[in-house]
Amino acid sequence: MSSSLFRGSLLAFALAAFSGSVLAIDTDKKEIVIGTTVGDFADMVTESVKPYLEQQGYKVKLVEFTDYVMPNIALSEGSIDVNCFQHQPYLESFIKDRQLELSPITQVPTGPMGVYAGKLHMLDKVKTGSTVAIPNDPSNQARALLMLADLGWITLKADIDPLKASEFDIAENNKGIKLLMLEAAQLPRARADVDFAVINGNYAASSGIAFTDGLFLERSYDFINWVVVRSADQDAPFVQDVIDAYNSTAFKDYAVKRFEGYKYPESWKP
Repeated sequence: MSSSLFRGSLLAFALAAFSGSVLAIDTDKKEIVIGTTVGDFADMVTESVKPYLEQQGYKVKLVEFTDYVMPNIALSEGSIDVNCFQHQPYLESFIKDRQLELSPITQVPTGPMGVYAGKLHMLDKVKTGSTVAIPNDPSNQARALLMLADLGWITLKADIDPLKASEFDIAENNKGIKLLMLEAAQLPRARADVDFAVINGNYAASSGIAFTDGLFLERSYDFINWVVVRSADQDAPFVQDVIDAYNSTAFKDYAVKRFEGYKYPESWKP
């Protein structure tokens, strides 16, 4: 082999090795899998977030869930990259209970929880023995109890963290109501069997229940929902692109028109 041919072979080998090493450490992400609950958060992805990210060169896949447990499990296990369905008190409780490393990255428009009519159609018709269905997961149960306290139907103990209130923290049941704990997704269907139901905004929306039908809507801003990623990914370029998608002018304009009556992220305030 001539020296020039030998040098050429070495150069070709070196370039191939270099190319292989670059490919091995390339962390560019071309597909983003987003998990949401069925309804409004899924609509936000398909109608606005996905088109935005696709313009940035990503392929976007949506996975829809019907419960509040699997989206975080799926995110932690890596079958999805991002989820959007939960407020921070729920996330913090879930992380603590399951020992997961998940991080919130940006707020999203969130439908308010509301008290909706079941067999009774007016709040002042509540009486001793009236049944009220509320979510059974801890953070949303606390959220519902705060609403019932705001209504004056119950009184919570003074020395508790209200964001962690449970049925055992009720000091007085002023109206003598009976609480029925159900999975949040079941609450819209339960209205036919109870006097009132306290329903999460996303499940009200996905069931075609207008917020204007709410007999009483949530006042607190502690329960705005968040987009969440694995903590190890929070500084990744694709995460910043997801944040940009949920805070773009196009998304804000879309959300204000499409989700009237929702609570919008605090960062959107002028």
